[in-house]
Amino acid sequence: MAAALARRLSGLLRPLSLSVRARTPVVYDPSSLIQPRPNFSTAAAAVRAPLCGMACQSPRYNILQRVSALVPSLTWQPCRSLTYFSVKKGKRKSVKSVTQRFMRLHCGLWLRRKSGYKKKLWKKMATRRKRLREIVFCNKTQSRLLDKMTSSYWKRRNWYVDDPYQKYHDRVNLKV
Repeated sequence: MAAALARRLSGLLRPLSLSVRARTPVVYDPSSLIQPRPNFSTAAAAVRAPLCGMACQSPRYNILQRVSALVPSLTWQPCRSLTYFSVKKGKRKSVKSVTQRFMRLHCGLWLRRKSGYKKKLWKKMATRRKRLREIVFCNKTQSRLLDKMTSSYWKRRNWYVDDPYQKYHDRVNLKV
């Protein structure tokens, strides 16, 4: 069992170039199967040995570069699927998940529900369920990012009948 574990670890820790080279199919020359390889003198072997050693060495990679070939999700960057120029009109498009999950107040603040407010409610205490139903404000960094992910349509002022957020749309007694 220890030998199998050592083989797996050595496969993970070897450089990327060697692992790629090991997976590429090898094409054999049929003439090399028929004719034996010529023997060289010891002097020629001594001259060739340092050259062969230099050719076989590969640059050292850190552990993330070695493992990222095996697990590509380690090096993926987050994707926000923001369309800068649409196909039909060439306009910037909003990200649908932002407009569905968040609400923008006219003062520039964004509202959101707490995460997990719909998940596994049967195993949560009543006080926790009540706390998860709360609506909270996003911070300055998140608000700026959400503004970048939406178009100007979502930033304009809207007037609704019996709007529960009417008193929050304008900031008073707050100097920024």
